[in-house]
Amino acid sequence: TVFIAGLMVGRTPEYLGKKIEAKEIKLSMVALLPVSIGVLCVTAFVVVTPHAVGSVQDLGPHGLSEALYAYSSASGNNGSAFAGFNANTPLHNTLLGLCMLLGRFGFMIPLLAIAGSLASKKTSPPSLGTFPTHTPLFAMLLVFVIFLLDVLTYLPAMALGPIAEHFALYSGKTF
Repeated sequence: TVFIAGLMVGRTPEYLGKKIEAKEIKLSMVALLPVSIGVLCVTAFVVVTPHAVGSVQDLGPHGLSEALYAYSSASGNNGSAFAGFNANTPLHNTLLGLCMLLGRFGFMIPLLAIAGSLASKKTSPPSLGTFPTHTPLFAMLLVFVIFLLDVLTYLPAMALGPIAEHFALYSGKTF
């Protein structure tokens, strides 16, 4: 959000008096990717592997939703699943553990690197181009950026199951 706000103002973004540079932006992207890739790739693997599909109660679009929810929940440190999803198999236990590992540590390590990078920088006084981070405008921009990143990452996969299931039920086709 600080980076986007800095781009909108037209100056180098700053946070707590420290300049945000390309290194920190690259590390923030590295922090976001493991969780997303883990959830989406493992879910894709599960819905096409015959052994893994046996754990899904309902085949078809609802099965995609079951698997996606289980793996995104594990990655988000909750670990719940739909009632019909049998996650107690060696394959699913391993894949859920991998998603938990990526969800907990896949973003933590790059964020610690960002913190170390910012800690080593010298503080500069605020200038006219500094975007204040203690205002309601920044809070709204932060919420918007988080929402936008999550929508662009997960909405296509999350919407695919219910939309396809709706059309299948409407057409009378069963899986």
